[in-house]
Amino acid sequence: MVMVSGSMLFSCKKEEENNSPACGISLAGLSGSYKLTALQYRSGANATPQDYLASMDDCEKDNILVLNSDGTYDYKDMGTVCTDADNPAHGTWAVQGNTLTSDGVLNGTVASYDCKTMVYYIDNAIEKGDRLTYTMVKQ
Repeated sequence: MVMVSGSMLFSCKKEEENNSPACGISLAGLSGSYKLTALQYRSGANATPQDYLASMDDCEKDNILVLNSDGTYDYKDMGTVCTDADNPAHGTWAVQGNTLTSDGVLNGTVASYDCKTMVYYIDNAIEKGDRLTYTMVKQ
């Protein structure tokens, strides 16, 4: 009986921590360092998703996006260094409701966030009716 009560107490405490405001979809809740772990593209609602991460250059796959709680970000080119400068290395970001906006690398709608993994998407990213879905994991 004591073991059951103890496990319920700890599981409730963990659940409360994950539902705390500091873990929500907000500047403070989303702040942290993220690595892109999946990128899928669908050309339409009924289309089969394609793995876009596989087609990215190796130098892009190891980068880290640091979201600071003051509304700034740093895009860090880690591991294999890319030579292009298409994405700004620093900038600003914001979140309102589930909508992410920035002056560079982070824009879209948050589909899910569990304090470790953030999934967000961009509709009409390349053509009308398509969707790019990003999965970012905190480091």
